[in-house]
Amino acid sequence: MASTGLLLLELGLYASCFVCGIIAAASITIVQGNFGGRCMLYGLVDYNATADLIGIKSSSSSSLCYFVAAVSVMVAVVCFSVSLYWLYMFCIDGEIRRERVWMNLNVAASGFFLFFLLITGCMLKIGRDALCNSLLQSVPNITSCDEAQTRKWVSPLRGARFFNSLYKAETAVWVNFFLWFIIGVLVILQRRQGSGSKVIGGPAGGLFGEAGVTDAETEPFFNRPARPQ
Repeated sequence: MASTGLLLLELGLYASCFVCGIIAAASITIVQGNFGGRCMLYGLVDYNATADLIGIKSSSSSSLCYFVAAVSVMVAVVCFSVSLYWLYMFCIDGEIRRERVWMNLNVAASGFFLFFLLITGCMLKIGRDALCNSLLQSVPNITSCDEAQTRKWVSPLRGARFFNSLYKAETAVWVNFFLWFIIGVLVILQRRQGSGSKVIGGPAGGLFGEAGVTDAETEPFFNRPARPQ
């Protein structure tokens, strides 16, 4: 029961990681689209006092935002695939066989994603702070970065909710990082519980399979007469 509980917890964590990955990728993509395809992480702005409009002085390479979105999408795809495979195995076969080699690969994958999520989270944090510092220094009469969302931007730029979207993307990445750390710990705990393969059983014959049939249930209603010798 303990192994089944850990497995269900790990499955829930994968589902949460999938949601976080989708949120992060969608948020950074929306911001980039609102600014005409420019990546505003580490970006600088200027202010036209005559027209009371905020413009872009410089922006980062678009590949920077593509990298953030690609990492989030990759994590989401992996989590969705693993969750779907486990649900299939649990419902059809009634058990999930976890070989030790797959657990080792799972630990390695956790370390891989933790590394890239750490880089992505730092990029979002530092890049957003750099943009906000430029706004606070260039635009008068604002005391926080989110106040710039209510100001007018040079057409066709749309600065409404840019700060909220960047903050949402950063939060989703850090939550994803924390969840993958927990996944790695859970896999290590399950690996230490047994030296060989681990079979975690579900319903007999699978959720949609036939349950086990006893010999009594296969007996005919009326016994056949014995053949004459």
